[in-house]
Amino acid sequence: MSDITFTTAVLLCVAAGLAGWIDAVVGGGGLLQLPALLIGLPDVSPTYALGTNKAVAVTGTSIAAVTYARRAPVDVRLALRLGAVALAAAGGGALFASAVDKRVLQPLIMVALLAVAAFVFLRPRFGTTSPGGAPSRRRAAAALLVVGVGIGFYDGILGPGTGTFLVIALVALLHMNLLTASATAKVVNVGTNLGALAVFAAGGTVLWRLAAGMALFNMAGGWVGAHMALRRGSGFVRVVLLVVVAGLVARLAWDQWGT
Repeated sequence: MSDITFTTAVLLCVAAGLAGWIDAVVGGGGLLQLPALLIGLPDVSPTYALGTNKAVAVTGTSIAAVTYARRAPVDVRLALRLGAVALAAAGGGALFASAVDKRVLQPLIMVALLAVAAFVFLRPRFGTTSPGGAPSRRRAAAALLVVGVGIGFYDGILGPGTGTFLVIALVALLHMNLLTASATAKVVNVGTNLGALAVFAAGGTVLWRLAAGMALFNMAGGWVGAHMALRRGSGFVRVVLLVVVAGLVARLAWDQWGT
């Protein structure tokens, strides 16, 4: 931390605030925060950027989750079950993070994100209505497998777009509207962040002092973003979702072919 200039620390805190806002509305704040850490800390091992990113992200998602749970129609018991499974899966994913060739996976992720963007764009009513009632056992089991195990493991092993994938999966599998899906995703995302953070912390790859400063801004961004989403509804979340997906695809494409 002593080698980080004041200007760099301030810029990283601002990036954390914006990332917290994005995460609270629709997920995907990591597409801003993680690159900011990698650029701002060029002489630090990438594993420290990953660990510090998780330490910061867990604070913003926690604030957003509490804000949503108080005002949005969230099935708290279902969200907690998904979050618990995702926590364990993300911890397992983080253990394998160093062994994965990310440049092989990134094109597959971009294809998936482009398919998501096309689907949401061509289906204006996607995520705008909710049938209500508890999901069937089959759908709940599918959500535990895809959201808890699949996306949880992905967040630990790679991470970009986790919040966005969570929202899309919850809408598709449980027929939630986008606002409720975004609220539920925050609870699950707290679990994925905690699971991955536990592994990084055990390995000593978290810059705690920097993370503490960035976390304050991330929490503020999360609080503002959650309130904006609650006030403006699913239509607003849909627009932000499309913008974030486009930004995430552009970022992954640059990582893959622009360097």
